[in-house]
Amino acid sequence: MESKMRKLVKADEVPEGEIVGVTLPDGKQLAIYNVRGQFYVTDDRCTHGEALLSEDGELDDCIVECSWHFGAFDVTTGEAKAMPCTQALRTYQSELKDGWVVAEVSADGS
Repeated sequence: MESKMRKLVKADEVPEGEIVGVTLPDGKQLAIYNVRGQFYVTDDRCTHGEALLSEDGELDDCIVECSWHFGAFDVTTGEAKAMPCTQALRTYQSELKDGWVVAEVSADGS
């Protein structure tokens, strides 16, 4: 599928150190993180316990910890950083454009 940059959320709706979840029209759930004014986008579901990181996660600098089992990921790379998480989070290329956080997501949401 062809990828394109999609508007996800206005940047001012994601305060520094916070996580905001969005659901695309196809149902795909993404998490947007503001780390020191830089925005990162990943899948919203923890790869271990299926928790929504935007609801059940705690962001500390660039590390999001899932409150279900205390696994953690680096939101800048998706790398699993703490057990029981071993599978990386999928990340998406993102940027700030005209006050919006946009990310490269394919037409089918992948």
